[in-house]
Amino acid sequence: MDHTPFIIAAFLVTALGTLVLVVHSWSAMRRAEALADDLKSRK
Repeated sequence: MDHTPFIIAAFLVTALGTLVLVVHSWSAMRRAEALADDLKSRK
């Protein structure tokens, strides 16, 4: 039995999960920076 399709699928799932995590983290960082800048400008 050839395991290549499973290996390719596993790499794709891992790459997609990593991409989702990076985009979510970047988005959260941008929101936090915007909130920090807003708090700084209020003083």
